[in-house]
Amino acid sequence: MRKRLRAIGALLACLTVLGASGCATVPEESQARVISSGGVAAPAPSVPEPAKDLDALGVVRQFVEASAQPQNDNARARVYFDPPAKATWRPDRGLTVMEEKFDTVYAPEQPADPNRRIVLLRGTNVGKLGPDSAFIPLSGGFEKPVQLARQPDGQWRIVSPATDLVITEPEFTRNYFRVPVYFFATDRNALVPDLRYVVQKPQSGLPGRVVDLLLAGPSDFLDGAVNNPLGEQAAIEQNVVGGPDGVVTVPLTGVGGQSDEQKKLIAAQVVKSLQSVTSSRIRLLSDGAPLVAGREEWRASDVPSYEPEASPESSLPGLMVSGGRVRSLSDGAPILGPAGSRAYDVVTAAQSLDGRQMAVVERENGRLWLRVGEFGNELARTELSGDRLSRPTWRPALPGSGGGGEVWTVVDGSQVVRVLRTAQGTWSSQVVNADMVRSLGVEISAIRLSRDGTRAAMVVAGNLVVASVVRNADSVSLRSPRMLQAERLRNVKDVDWVSQDSLVAITDSRSLPVVRVPVDGLRLDQFNLSNLTPPLHAITAAPSRPVVVADVEGLWTASEVGEVWSPHDHSVPGDAIPFYPG
Repeated sequence: MRKRLRAIGALLACLTVLGASGCATVPEESQARVISSGGVAAPAPSVPEPAKDLDALGVVRQFVEASAQPQNDNARARVYFDPPAKATWRPDRGLTVMEEKFDTVYAPEQPADPNRRIVLLRGTNVGKLGPDSAFIPLSGGFEKPVQLARQPDGQWRIVSPATDLVITEPEFTRNYFRVPVYFFATDRNALVPDLRYVVQKPQSGLPGRVVDLLLAGPSDFLDGAVNNPLGEQAAIEQNVVGGPDGVVTVPLTGVGGQSDEQKKLIAAQVVKSLQSVTSSRIRLLSDGAPLVAGREEWRASDVPSYEPEASPESSLPGLMVSGGRVRSLSDGAPILGPAGSRAYDVVTAAQSLDGRQMAVVERENGRLWLRVGEFGNELARTELSGDRLSRPTWRPALPGSGGGGEVWTVVDGSQVVRVLRTAQGTWSSQVVNADMVRSLGVEISAIRLSRDGTRAAMVVAGNLVVASVVRNADSVSLRSPRMLQAERLRNVKDVDWVSQDSLVAITDSRSLPVVRVPVDGLRLDQFNLSNLTPPLHAITAAPSRPVVVADVEGLWTASEVGEVWSPHDHSVPGDAIPFYPG
């Protein structure tokens, strides 16, 4: 409840900020320097009335277009209402986002009064923006009735408008700005991006809107999966503003009792979150004094890097399974030890993020078994077996644990299992609660943990699904599963994490074999088709590494979406399965 109240307060603060004067739109991929308003709010610009003599269909269409601009209490949308609705309408904080093409048609049954009309708004769902400002993907069509009445001056206006707004995807992209706000993995100092969307204008209010999101806590999707160093008592004493000295001041309160280490984590999450909306220095205060003793102003370069714990080291080139053995991607040679010598009939495998541990799925007498152990050495056969075991995926080890963390796989397409090292050095398996995921489809054919351990990407009944990983004292659950790009991505075969908030996947489609999708599923980018021979059967990716895919001809690499696929230097035709650590 406290989180909900904090979120409501943050959103009300956003409405206050939106009353300030507007300025240039911030492009999605660029940074903006905050411009101080000088403390004087400009008067709200006048809003033009709708074109004269619009029919009821045209009023609804223009209302949808105007709904994407919430400035000044949704003034642009409000002009399409009759006087009572104009005065009393209070829209929800969420939005429904639909495809660009939509229809407005008269309902089959109309009121007997000729001065009343019911118009049906018909569209195809893309998703919705929740009250937490996170995007939630949706699919399928919808139909929404809109009631209108002819006014005394002869103009059609909307009466009794719904509180939920509907806008098109292009208008959403044009008016809302995507920002990653950062929290930490629950048991380690690894920053985790939480994708959110804020109104672009006025530009000067962007830092304040981002700080409001931080204070409200993680999105519903990541709630329970991440740690928020700011805590529930954190607030701001006054507005986040940019001063004439070119510094954005964030005046925090309620964090004075935090430890010095926690305050450094707070500085990291605030500065990192603000870097997408301002290139200015950040002045971090706690009750008027520097948040971190000895440093008042921060740039992103002043923050210790918390990303390496979620990325494989550059010294680990990646591996592949081919011909029943594990080979290096750097030279194609078999690795040392039984996994490379074909002592095991290796079907698929995974290397831990630190490179020290190896998990392989071996075939013996028609059944699959999981082996885990130290890289290059004998691997212990675990109790885990089945007719099918998915490619393993590693969760990073805890700092200072000296082990390889835990490894996950899916048994026979339904049971998600994690295998952990015991105090005696053996490996034991525990079932992960995946009931929410199975509600989307019976067959789970692939699973990849994000390298910070907070999310899992899966292939469920041929669909691309992402879920949060929530850990309690005695159990682990996959929560809030979301199907990404369900209308376009069918028969997905494999998936991997190209970054902490972005996925790459392959399908059996010849027209859409390799795609990149953000973790919230808002968009889909198609990789170049050149040189590939569908169907593909495997993909791997990692931060700052080229994407590697496998088809019947061998391995292919590309670093960008539009780049032509190049043959891998040590390509192996046929059954090769490439994989980076993680």
